[in-house]
Amino acid sequence: MSTIALPISPSQKLRIFAADIKISHTLFALPWALLAMFLAAGEMPKISILLLILGCMVTARTFAMAANRLFDAKFDAINPRTARRAIPAGLLSRDIYIGVLIFCGIAFILLASGFWFLASNPWPLILAVPVLAYVAGYPFLKRFTRLCHYYLGGALALAPVCAYLAIKGRVDLPPLLMFATVFTWTAGFDIIYACQDYSSDRATGIFSVPAKVGIGNALWIARITHLFSAFFIIFLGYVTPAFGALYFVGAAAAILLLVIEHSLVHADDLSKVNLAFFTINGIISVGLCTLGTIDIFLR
Repeated sequence: MSTIALPISPSQKLRIFAADIKISHTLFALPWALLAMFLAAGEMPKISILLLILGCMVTARTFAMAANRLFDAKFDAINPRTARRAIPAGLLSRDIYIGVLIFCGIAFILLASGFWFLASNPWPLILAVPVLAYVAGYPFLKRFTRLCHYYLGGALALAPVCAYLAIKGRVDLPPLLMFATVFTWTAGFDIIYACQDYSSDRATGIFSVPAKVGIGNALWIARITHLFSAFFIIFLGYVTPAFGALYFVGAAAAILLLVIEHSLVHADDLSKVNLAFFTINGIISVGLCTLGTIDIFLR
């Protein structure tokens, strides 16, 4: 006897969507945006400015992830790891994701315009559309270049630069070093994460570092990329007067955690990729940026 599927309520759809776009992964970029914001302001900014930055972060990330899920749905359906995502599993329609893209795109532009009206800073509005176009481009990069991991790194690395620019109206050396740090850190752990899809990527023609050079070599490329990240973490502390002992404690801990991350993943054993990918990198981002923020307020 066949069963009739019950309609999904709006609240259930919201929960499914939130899980599908990995809301918890906001921990990767948001702390860096907040650290850059506090560094630019030198203190707690006005609540209105803080809310604008948070709103821009949420809408930009949601826009990017909705685009990723929408444009990658065909490939997700044939990858065993991703086949249960909302669109290929039939839990949510493409129209919902298109609606989210339109809503978040408009909301992001309106929020960016708030810096012009509240702080006489036109740069967030001027760059709003280019930023949205960039962060939504990752799914297309996977179709023709192995550098897609570094493109994703750039997308997350825009967070501290944009937050700093929203406060200062200019970009200085510290946010550029934050960009370099997040760029290499994200690219490194995305290469590790992509190792899970080695067979699927080769079968479907998706461009990735593991699919090109194999899992073992890809892990070495991730290690080298994270070596650059460790350098930028340290260099950022040296060139930023607001960072003191606490930041360097966080830097040492972050570098140690990167070493641990790589010790957990091996070419013949990817069972701990999720631990290395989410848990450790979440601790790195939150821990280092929290200690850096405390240093800023204690100076």
